[in-house]
Amino acid sequence: MTAARPAVVAARRVVVKVGSSSISGANAGQIAPLVDALAGLHARGSEVILVSSGAIATGMPFLHLDSRPNDLATQQAAAAVGQNLLMVRYQDSLDRYGLTAAQVLLTAGDLEHATPRSNAQRAIDRLLGLRILPIVNENDTVATHEIRFGDNDRLAALVAELVSADLLVLLSDVDALYTKPPHEPGAQRIPEVAANDDLGYVEIGEPGAAGVGTGGAATKVASALLAARQGTPVVLTSTTNVAAALAGEAVGTWFHAAAVK
Repeated sequence: MTAARPAVVAARRVVVKVGSSSISGANAGQIAPLVDALAGLHARGSEVILVSSGAIATGMPFLHLDSRPNDLATQQAAAAVGQNLLMVRYQDSLDRYGLTAAQVLLTAGDLEHATPRSNAQRAIDRLLGLRILPIVNENDTVATHEIRFGDNDRLAALVAELVSADLLVLLSDVDALYTKPPHEPGAQRIPEVAANDDLGYVEIGEPGAAGVGTGGAATKVASALLAARQGTPVVLTSTTNVAAALAGEAVGTWFHAAAVK
């Protein structure tokens, strides 16, 4: 069967971003099917970079926290504990395929300054050349602004630009972009977004109810538009749709890439 999105199948370098609510707490079991999909992509010869949130959410139970902490120091402590555990969970799942993960901790600011940007690019390129799976996360133990007001969506778009990715896949707990929050009457899925579309007609809802992440539809849409305008096409869909998305099926919302000179 011919893929609905041949550009997905043809992509040789792919950045996949997954949010905290998709791989922590009750949804920690979604790590295995996510890894299944990434391993399949890797097996067909593509280079894969995973941008994964979830350090704070993963660390919270070990600090006996029932909800995401509000103070920066406790957020940083939860991230320090959770990042290690998160990598262990990914590596345990990757072991089934004989794949090795590499931890890459960055802040968005790192990619806006020449020296750390060059260092990050060189390290990721070398890891990919060695067929290692880089797992990038916000460096939450030292971050300040991003830990409070952002998520890894923007970081994923910046990483896609850094590595000249052929595709960015943004995963969350919502299956696509809708004209209004999908639980509201009359909400319609938007299957495609043109490169010059500002999406002014879309009503953006609040961040999800899981309460473990800091992003939401607004950050994902902004990041998708950022990547598309930089020349990288984007699929925005749910984590449960990741295998279908990477197979080129017409799931989620497809953001067409702008022509970049």
